[in-house]
Amino acid sequence: MTERKTAFIAIVGRPNVGKSSILNRLLGEKIAIVSSKPQTTRTRITGVLTEEDCQLVFIDTPGLHKPRNDLDRFMLRSINESVAGVDMCVLVTEADRSISEEEKQLIEKFRSLGLPAVLAINKTDTINDKTVLAKQIAELASLYDFCAVVPCSAQTGSGMDILKKEMRAQAHEGDFLFDEDTLTDQPERVLAAEMIREKLLRLLDKEVPHGTAVFVERMKERPDKEIIDMDAVIYCERESHKGMIIGKGGSMLKKIGTYARQDMERFFGCRVNLQIWVKVKEDWRNREAILRSLGYDSSSFDE
Repeated sequence: MTERKTAFIAIVGRPNVGKSSILNRLLGEKIAIVSSKPQTTRTRITGVLTEEDCQLVFIDTPGLHKPRNDLDRFMLRSINESVAGVDMCVLVTEADRSISEEEKQLIEKFRSLGLPAVLAINKTDTINDKTVLAKQIAELASLYDFCAVVPCSAQTGSGMDILKKEMRAQAHEGDFLFDEDTLTDQPERVLAAEMIREKLLRLLDKEVPHGTAVFVERMKERPDKEIIDMDAVIYCERESHKGMIIGKGGSMLKKIGTYARQDMERFFGCRVNLQIWVKVKEDWRNREAILRSLGYDSSSFDE
């Protein structure tokens, strides 16, 4: 019998470089929400890829940024915990973009832990002048003894096989921690809530999406039909934001619900009866009780 191998891998980097897109591309299924706005991922999303004798467990982390509220502090805590407890990291950066101080600090974290790391330079499909990319690779490779530097594109799939090969090289002998058909450890309610939040990020402008949270209050499959009944609440911080989310005559909320329901039906493989309400909870990102009720770990709030 072939020996099984496993590896825990954290995908890290600053906001909007394509960490979640890379995770989704590797898995061949969308489990992490994606948008053009930064700080899309708020918690660690675990994805599981099992191929033959190797199981890779991915942790997609929030983007590196300076904390401004309790929610931000929770997000940064999750990054530090992820890096400290994995077999390797994939540092994702963007093609033709200078390295940030936050990325340099993360590289120092790698160094202090002696952590194997692969550098993935994403969005190479947007670069026409490859000499720019070559210069960037040389600059970044000088900062740390990376296992590999992989130019790639989550959009086109370019470089993904090479990236996967480098990850597999770090796997060690051990039993699989998840069943072979497992895709993620996220509860279905969390996945559904994130699908709704993605539509908020894509359809709303400026500060409104980041002042929102989504909680699925009820999710129940009908015994006689392949239909899931789901009740969800969108929390926002201001009455004016509530009006924007609902839209004129309920038009925006209907659009958010329609797009989210379509994603849910594709993912869950059945019809979804989705009902969404919008409620105002002022300054919820700094209110510990609300953050805890939404699934954020209150132990990080005082750090």
